Amino acid sequence: MNKQSKVTVILIAINIIIFLLMTIDGGSTSANVLISFGAKDNLLIADGQFWRLFTAMFLHIGFQHIVLNMVTLYFLGSQIEYIFGSIRFLIIYLISGIGGNIVSFALSPSISAGASTAIFGLFGAYLALGLEFKQNPYIQTVAKQFFILVILNLISDLSGSIDIWGHIGGLITGFLLAFIVGVPQLGKIKSSKRWLAGITVILLFSVFYSIGLNNIY
Repeated sequence: MNKQSKVTVILIAINIIIFLLMTIDGGSTSANVLISFGAKDNLLIADGQFWRLFTAMFLHIGFQHIVLNMVTLYFLGSQIEYIFGSIRFLIIYLISGIGGNIVSFALSPSISAGASTAIFGLFGAYLALGLEFKQNPYIQTVAKQFFILVILNLISDLSGSIDIWGHIGGLITGFLLAFIVGVPQLGKIKSSKRWLAGITVILLFSVFYSIGLNNIY
């Protein structure tokens, strides 16, 4: 295992193990299996099962879903983990996943699951690097490529049954978290930006969670 991407590999392993357990239990496309393993279900979350906002990012619906997400996580996650460091990377990944699921809870009534909320958070974090470190030509080049990829993915989401709101929520959360956790390897981020990003994340989580509850009650 590459020490610089150890958390990425561990996350991939966890996702694969859970997918295998779901398959043994009746299949990852079964609504009952998804619910029992912790998929995002708005009624259950509103009823107090908040942990679904976390567990949903480790579940996948079908073989193609997990393969696509895990391949993306490996290549993107390795880069983000190398730049931010393992701990900061893990914070961005997990909180972005939760953020994406909170926005999905507010704006999408469907049962949903997948690592893509967290993965879009990684894209968002890299876009933040492109905005903050304009003097770094490599960061600029990759950030522009990722920006185009994100736009194409969101356009593609509009034509299918994919949870676009979860993707957008993860993207925004990851973008803000990049400022909050900082990137010592690249340079210092102003304290004012970090505080502003932190307050914005708290407000966004609070507002969208409230919207989700209001849509149900």
